[in-house]
Amino acid sequence: MFRFFENLIDPYQPYTRTDTPPRRLWPFLRDYVQPFRKVFAATAALSVVSAFADVALIWYVGRLVDFLATGTPVQVWADHGNEIIGVALAVLILRPLLLVGNVALLHNTILPNFGTMIRFRAHDHVLRQPVGWFESDFAGRIANRIMQTPPAAGDAVFQTFDAMAFASVTVVGAGIMLANADPRLLLPLVVWFLLYGALVRWTVRRVGPAAKASSDARSAVTGRVVDAYTNIHSVKLFAHHDAEMAYATEAIEHARSTFAREMRIVTKMDLALTGLNGFLIVAVTGWAILLWYQGQATVGTVAAATALVLRLNNMTYWIMWAFTALVQALGVVAEGMETITHPIALVDQPGAKPLNFTKGEITIDGVSHHYGRGSGGLQAVSLTIRPGERIGLVGRSGAGKSTLVKLILRFYDAEAGRILIDDQDITGVTQESLRRQIGMVQQDSSLLHRSVRDNITYGRPEATDAEMLLAAQRAEAHDFIQTLEDPEGRRGYDAHVGERGVKLSGGQRQRIGLARVILKDAPILILDEATSALDSEVEAAIQDTLYGVMKGKTVIAIAHRLSTIAAMDRIVVLDDGRVVEDGSHAELLARDGLYARFWARQSGGFIGSEAAE
Repeated sequence: MFRFFENLIDPYQPYTRTDTPPRRLWPFLRDYVQPFRKVFAATAALSVVSAFADVALIWYVGRLVDFLATGTPVQVWADHGNEIIGVALAVLILRPLLLVGNVALLHNTILPNFGTMIRFRAHDHVLRQPVGWFESDFAGRIANRIMQTPPAAGDAVFQTFDAMAFASVTVVGAGIMLANADPRLLLPLVVWFLLYGALVRWTVRRVGPAAKASSDARSAVTGRVVDAYTNIHSVKLFAHHDAEMAYATEAIEHARSTFAREMRIVTKMDLALTGLNGFLIVAVTGWAILLWYQGQATVGTVAAATALVLRLNNMTYWIMWAFTALVQALGVVAEGMETITHPIALVDQPGAKPLNFTKGEITIDGVSHHYGRGSGGLQAVSLTIRPGERIGLVGRSGAGKSTLVKLILRFYDAEAGRILIDDQDITGVTQESLRRQIGMVQQDSSLLHRSVRDNITYGRPEATDAEMLLAAQRAEAHDFIQTLEDPEGRRGYDAHVGERGVKLSGGQRQRIGLARVILKDAPILILDEATSALDSEVEAAIQDTLYGVMKGKTVIAIAHRLSTIAAMDRIVVLDDGRVVEDGSHAELLARDGLYARFWARQSGGFIGSEAAE
């Protein structure tokens, strides 16, 4: 039975992606509701029938009291025995079936699948955001919103069906029953309902913004806490425990104060509701007793009216809390939407085709990019890298080297100019096909918190174990990998490396990153300080490997240690976002320009700070 209800909806079913999802709450939820339309309709119907059944039971209690009050036991059984048996069977068989169907749809179909669908699609959308989007926010806050929005949306749906539909039908049914017993009993119920509606409106209008503010504050706490954990080495190195605690405490206190303001609203609502319910109980029960005293109502009417208002008294607290929970959940969803519905700014052009790689020529034509600041970055850079050519990229920090690489990878779109690969503008090809043709070893090789094998084969998932081992050996990584063991007892290539590879040294991470790129075997190779974290002995061994890997590829190598790129075909010197020198190592030394000064003043193989003079 469980499997039947759980499989009514496939949360991973194909859907039409959009780069600009709805930014308003109801249109946003409507997209996710579409696959659940029939399930929602069935759940609503069962909620309505179940609520009417419960009101009918209260009505029948009044009827049963009248039977017992007006006849002897033998007479009551003779006249109404079959009816009582029929009602008992309905309570024992039919009512449980209705409730089980309603509960199973809510708990086994909607709750597991609705939140899963939102999380799956939201993660898919966020993963398609450009690199610059992630660089502008806390990873912890993004993850928190991805995690908290789906259960909040599921809770909103649950409260709608479990409380709102059920409660609405109960109130309507109560009105019908009281009016049928004596229309005058309906008057206090109507007065109570109007006041209750006003209280609900007052609460909702205040709890919604308060819940969103509280959710924002919790996300800020998560962002600051995760930021400290992610950079724990810096926290320890600079002995900033107290400073980090103060930084986090500021956000924690803000979260506490916003939540306290939210709870003040809830307390005021609870006090008002207690007074309203006291009025309902006294008014309806007292009026029913008065009618009985005047001979205008039966004992059964008094019993049913009393039972009904006591049920409403208990239920109204539940309804109000459900309303509050509903609005709070919608507030959390609205806060999460700020992240998961953000339009994707860097997208494939309509009709973009895969890159048709033929030779590997890269043409940079008048490219300028300043990250929207109007300064820094690159300024009118033009450069042609011939197929199979190896160039070194040199310059002071901030000269624009990394910016140029990011633009070639299309992590950003250039603000002016264009970049072509084999005469194809990279903005006109699909991003995935472009990046499949480029392998990159970074200065800080960030690894996934997975096994060493998973990290290396990330470069080419379909690679065999033999190919993976060969790549590790060429990167001088095989020997140290054999010695690895994680806290779970996994060894060697099965050992997990920790978040961002934190359990490994910088040199070990860099060698695994190099093995990953060797395995990928892309025709364009970008090396961003690819051996900066290695000791001299390992670097010397890997240099031979690197030159072997470069064979037949178009290569761009960024280096501060100039000896690592001296043998390149050409060296391009960037300064203040412009190409200022271009030539071989010997030619640039003979020119006695900026590169020659870098070379002459380099200390220990690095461009020294005095080069800025």
